[in-house]
Amino acid sequence: MRSEDGGKPDAAVVRDALGVGVAVGLSGFAFGVTSAGSGLTLLQTCALSLLVFTGASQFALVGALAGGGNPFTAAAGAFFLGVRNAFYGLRLSQLLALPRAVRPFAAQWVIDETTAVALAQPTRRSVRIGFTVTGLTLYVLWNLTTLLGALGADAIGDTDAWGLDAAGPAVFLALLAPMLKTTTERVVAGIAVVLGLGLLPVLPAGVPVLVAALAAPAVLWAEGRRRGRTGPAEDDDTVEEGR
Repeated sequence: MRSEDGGKPDAAVVRDALGVGVAVGLSGFAFGVTSAGSGLTLLQTCALSLLVFTGASQFALVGALAGGGNPFTAAAGAFFLGVRNAFYGLRLSQLLALPRAVRPFAAQWVIDETTAVALAQPTRRSVRIGFTVTGLTLYVLWNLTTLLGALGADAIGDTDAWGLDAAGPAVFLALLAPMLKTTTERVVAGIAVVLGLGLLPVLPAGVPVLVAALAAPAVLWAEGRRRGRTGPAEDDDTVEEGR
């Protein structure tokens, strides 16, 4: 079946969404193991995945706790890291245009991966399909693998050796890279990476991501200034030629 607007075939959207959901959902193993290793109970670990459901914030919380951090500081860092989802929601609310009764439930699935899949779609129909399939697949798998990881923490051992913790970021970057089509977008992404990685060792968990988000307004401001300077100059040349 094709979308009504002649866009991407529904089957292709579902395939892409399932690929993302499965690939990232399996990294819930790593969270379950890490959470159990940091001292959280099975119930606490599963509650985080069911209710919070934003992998980076969950890892930030249990990572801070595992490092001996204060629970309130750890929670604050996780909260700051999760703030980005609110900005995703502003954009997705326009693209999805869901009924009011459905929005509170859809908000639970507003995360990096569902946003990336949705933004990559050409029509509203494909946006809704991509968002729904990615969100449902990822939510079910993430919670299931969280449970299995927490139950088998001792048997699985070191998650770094398996590379499970890298699955989510790798998939998200693979989705994001093709969307960086202009020089401005590439500059924003480059500065954000430098800020995020450079500040990671010196700032609390979650704060580097928020600081990195400042790359977008900073680059846009600089771009506006540059155009403001070149604009009058081009007008003057036009006037001189007219004379």
